[in-house]
Amino acid sequence: MLTMDDVVREGHPSLREVANEVAIPPSEEELTLLGDMLKFLKNSQDEKTCARYNLRPGVGIAAPQLGINKRLIAVHFEDGNGKLYSYGLINPKIVSHSVEKAYLAVGEGCLSVDRNVEGFVPRYARITVKATTLEGEEIKLRLKDYAAIVFQHEIDHLNGIMFYDHINQDNPYAIPENSKAIE
Repeated sequence: MLTMDDVVREGHPSLREVANEVAIPPSEEELTLLGDMLKFLKNSQDEKTCARYNLRPGVGIAAPQLGINKRLIAVHFEDGNGKLYSYGLINPKIVSHSVEKAYLAVGEGCLSVDRNVEGFVPRYARITVKATTLEGEEIKLRLKDYAAIVFQHEIDHLNGIMFYDHINQDNPYAIPENSKAIE
């Protein structure tokens, strides 16, 4: 079982490297890792499990956050409409995006960042992602608002980008141009 002890923190080199593509079909080891990543997120959202293993609640995690240089992400969350997004994805790629931007009104956090980072993180309001699922299925997801933000945050990890790299350094709370706040 993955715990917070497995999550690397700011300063770890894997958080700044571009992760390697995963061969399709993936190895058993890669599928097990991806399954464990998804299980970690589910555990982190269960109050009892969270308390027992001292987990921080998370909605997404990428392999580089475990010190593993592979293009694997897991997400597990419900959007504002109650739609569940629960995926282990291999080689996720944003294939299109909107001009309009969006940002979380409360800012973003990260399992690899143990401090509060102030500021708005501009993201695309809508994206389309192509990937291979844990089950080996090729999928195309059209995402908007909160879901789009979560996926962009995790895909950024595969490219060595941290969420705070997007924050306006001169004015962290500047409203990004052509954007809407996601509550």
